Amino acid sequence: MGSPCIIIERNIPFARGIFENVASVSYLSPEEITPEAMADADALITRTRTRCDRHLLDGSKCSIIASATIGLDHVDAEWCRAAGITVCNAPGCNAPAVAQYVLAAVIAAYGKDLKGLTIGIVGVGNVGSIVARWAEGLGMNLMLCDPSRAEREGKEGFCSLDEIARYADIITVHTPYTKSGPHPTHHLFDARFFGSLGRRPMVINSARGPVADNDAWVEAIEAGKAGNAVVDCWEGEPKISERLLRLAYIATPHIAGYSREGKIRATAMAVGAVAEKLGLPVPVLSEPIPPSAPDTVTAGMVVRSYDPFKDTADLRADSSSFEQLRNNYRLRAEIF
Repeated sequence: MGSPCIIIERNIPFARGIFENVASVSYLSPEEITPEAMADADALITRTRTRCDRHLLDGSKCSIIASATIGLDHVDAEWCRAAGITVCNAPGCNAPAVAQYVLAAVIAAYGKDLKGLTIGIVGVGNVGSIVARWAEGLGMNLMLCDPSRAEREGKEGFCSLDEIARYADIITVHTPYTKSGPHPTHHLFDARFFGSLGRRPMVINSARGPVADNDAWVEAIEAGKAGNAVVDCWEGEPKISERLLRLAYIATPHIAGYSREGKIRATAMAVGAVAEKLGLPVPVLSEPIPPSAPDTVTAGMVVRSYDPFKDTADLRADSSSFEQLRNNYRLRAEIF
């Protein structure tokens, strides 16, 4: 029996040199990850640009898909499970980086003194919990909306999306993207939501593009219902709304989570899952696994760590370069 065949999406950082001594490894672009390429592959390590479904994998030897991402909406998980393919992701890998992005945007708009402002956090998981902790430490009032957690833990401490729409000064979303289930998030921010905004809030989407109806968002901004728009995740990526790009306060090419530390964590989780599945030695990365997010931050720490306006300027200069900017992004350092 020969060594296993592993395909790794070439834009995944810190992944080279890990499996070469124990497996046959190919580094392919998303466009090169085809049914033909996957036919003899035992494992795939990928990102969100590769659609993993029957079309790609039917008849393949692949037994595991490890996505070096938080989200899995690019994977037909139900079909994969039925086909006996293990699916795993990297939950929380870039949560500190996304929280850094959110707070940098808020401070850019409101200044370093955030005391008394109310932030509505929709989705209080890995990312939302860090945003909440940091925001509270900076003196902000919290409104937390997470129906799934409220059902499990009780309603105390949580509020509805309608309440956030009415009373928050800043609204940031950190949900997965789902079209079905008890709490679908497709167009969670729709025309009705934007029409119900009470305080012309800053609205931030660094979760998934289709969580917000981009056309409705544009109309809400133009009508004066929504305030500063911070858009990292867009409908239709990499072809994005030129109107929303023009109107946005901060507009970036889906890089909110693109920290060096986050990428190390994501790659470590993905290669670890593949090694376990294929019975390979525990992989050792060239970089140590970074620590988790600090308990609190100062406004100065946030400002020094990231300036979102450079990334905005780069995207505005040429929106067609969205994918190039994303794939060649210079990974920033998190807040420590």
